[in-house]
Amino acid sequence: MITMEQLQQFMLKAAVDDRERKYVNTSGDTLEDALREAAIELSLPIKKIEYEVLQRGSDGFLGFSKRPYLIVAYPASAAADNLGDGDDFAVDFGFESEEQLDRDGAAFVRLSPDGVMLKVAPPVGSGQPVTEREAMMSLAKRTQARVDAADVAKAVKRADDEWIKVGEFPYNPAADAYVRVDILEAEMRAAVYINPPGDGGSDPSAASLRGALEIGGVVFGYKEDVLQAIENRPVFKEVITVAEGSKPKNGADAFMQYNFATEGRAVHLKETNDGRVDFKELNKVENVVEGQVLARKVPAEPGEPGQTVTGKIIPAKDGKDLDPPLGLNTRLSDDGRSIIAATNGLAKLQAGKVTVEPVYVIDGDVDIKEGNVNFLGTVIVRGSVADGFNVNAAGDIEVLGSVGKSGMDAEGDIIVHQGIAGKSEGAIKAGGSIWSKFIENANVQSGDMIVVSDGIINSTVFAEKRIVCRGRRASIVGGHIRAAEEVDAKTLGSVAGMETLVEVGYDPRSREQLLKLEEQDGELMTELEALTLDMHTIENMRKAKRTISKEKIQHYAQMKARRVEIEDRRVKIAEETHEIQAYLDQLKTSGRISVSGTVYPGVKVSIKDAVLPIRHETHAVTYVPEAGQVKITKYEESEADISVKRREG
Repeated sequence: MITMEQLQQFMLKAAVDDRERKYVNTSGDTLEDALREAAIELSLPIKKIEYEVLQRGSDGFLGFSKRPYLIVAYPASAAADNLGDGDDFAVDFGFESEEQLDRDGAAFVRLSPDGVMLKVAPPVGSGQPVTEREAMMSLAKRTQARVDAADVAKAVKRADDEWIKVGEFPYNPAADAYVRVDILEAEMRAAVYINPPGDGGSDPSAASLRGALEIGGVVFGYKEDVLQAIENRPVFKEVITVAEGSKPKNGADAFMQYNFATEGRAVHLKETNDGRVDFKELNKVENVVEGQVLARKVPAEPGEPGQTVTGKIIPAKDGKDLDPPLGLNTRLSDDGRSIIAATNGLAKLQAGKVTVEPVYVIDGDVDIKEGNVNFLGTVIVRGSVADGFNVNAAGDIEVLGSVGKSGMDAEGDIIVHQGIAGKSEGAIKAGGSIWSKFIENANVQSGDMIVVSDGIINSTVFAEKRIVCRGRRASIVGGHIRAAEEVDAKTLGSVAGMETLVEVGYDPRSREQLLKLEEQDGELMTELEALTLDMHTIENMRKAKRTISKEKIQHYAQMKARRVEIEDRRVKIAEETHEIQAYLDQLKTSGRISVSGTVYPGVKVSIKDAVLPIRHETHAVTYVPEAGQVKITKYEESEADISVKRREG
């Protein structure tokens, strides 16, 4: 047990040491700033400086009544010097919120009704532990009461951050620290002002502070770290915030998440197999398909009410809902949250509405600026299609200008206002009909008819129904022209005798389909014969009352089911074959070639299997089939409707 005389000698020596030390007074916005100033003036690292806080800094309220930290600093004693060197700022401030990687241990002293209490906090990281001397100094600074050195040593050794009784003092409840509770800022903040205890009084504890707050009407928002810090190192005669209310949070409004580019699509260049960039494939069109989810509504969020320190609830506003912005060619999902494309096309945010445009309009040319076009709807080009560029559409394609050495493929119709100049490489294909002012040096295919006003020159032109070349200069000169039903033109061939082949009454695609069906039927017939033979074998075994294994019975059932499938398929093949054959037979009698003007030598007319080379000029004639030959009759104009049929968008 330490005697009063020993403690007085210890304090006397400490006082002598203090008088011999050089000290400075410094200030700063933070304690760290003040210590750095002291380190500069004393020419010492912070680790070798001891200090006392004369005034704690405060940020004040909204910038008012701000106070700096004031400290008196002096060189550390030799014992403290041995704690370690270094420039790290590792002082426990009590109220510091930032986690420090390295921190020295600390000794806390408080006077409680139970006696003199000591708590030793362990170091953090590479921080230094508290020594018995430091613990004794902390006790001596706080009280002159007698303490048990063994208990002090025990607390230092354990360093478990728990209070341990190390001594007694004459406790006087009437002299306890007085706590005043202030409720501020419309009950959103609570603060305490603590008068220090008198002789024999106890320091405030976290529990006693909570009790004072409850008596003062504070029931919410306790800052437990601050209460604990006051318990560890009491701060007197300062206004300290110990509780804060929670502010209400209004709910976020509902909003739409879009699955397509709403402000123009970014260009993504493709690389070819050899690593080169294809600048024609700009992928500027963002296609969407019917049934695709274009946007989804994120629901509004409910508000989170706030609460004052006195427990009053502060209401919050819920987020605002919104109606999904449905535009043309879109629909709502079953849950009412998603916008779904009702057709193929281009998704746009137009006037705040999600819209699917089945028509993609290009205001200029299809060139290096626009790149190749691939669209799941109709494409309208207000300019021309430059050489080397492609336009593919699931709907129609309309070009107000011309088409060069380009590729065009439409599932619907193709309309070219100024004509096609393919330069022997252009390839145009339509599932429907094709209209063009002229066709020159191009390969053109149509699933219906091809209509040209100014002529077809040196081109390969195939149509599954008819080719009509009608106009003042409606000539077909050179190339290979073929239509399943009819060819109608003003002039065939030229004065120069250019070879021109014109065919009708022949549909190669139908003929190819017919051959495929015949081949399938043959394969099915061969399989059916083999099945029938195997089934008869098992049936004969049954008639002879021979033992039939379970596997063979199962195999017989499978063969029987397969025979039914084959027979059904052969019936369907027969029906398809009959339809195609009837169509081809009809072509034999209806195919014709009509010329209102002149047919020149060098033209070869072919109707189905009959061929007629033209050796002399003829005028205003129609070629028709008769008895396996090509018959020349008086000109009959085609009755086909060749007007452009605009499809509904």
